[in-house]
Amino acid sequence: MTDILKLARIQFLLIILFVIFKFIRPAVLNSDSPEWIKITLLSLPNFFEAVIGTLILTGIGLYLNLRILSKKRQIKRNLIYAVASILAGIYVITQELKLHNLGGNNIYDSNDLIFSVIGLIIGYLIIIAIKPKIYHVAE
Repeated sequence: MTDILKLARIQFLLIILFVIFKFIRPAVLNSDSPEWIKITLLSLPNFFEAVIGTLILTGIGLYLNLRILSKKRQIKRNLIYAVASILAGIYVITQELKLHNLGGNNIYDSNDLIFSVIGLIIGYLIIIAIKPKIYHVAE
């Protein structure tokens, strides 16, 4: 379970960063800041959504793999990592392309799409670096 807690701590840190950036965004947008900073602040939520989504789906996949599937039918962790990343990607990219509005009323912006893809890549790299797993605890 320590690996899942590691993922949760990363998510918590990202949520704190998200709140900080959300808090400073109005002041920066109303200032004479360079355009790239404004674009970054407007698109960062998409980055955070992609990373956090990848981490959450990985944790859920690992948990379900251990608790629902028998030892013989369990899926290899690398496949869970890939499927979690693909599912997160389907969600955030289809949202950016306005195929659904599950995350709120979205406006298409190519920068948001770029930040989403970068977030998906970073989320997958975090998963690959940590290689999270859940250990079966004897009850």
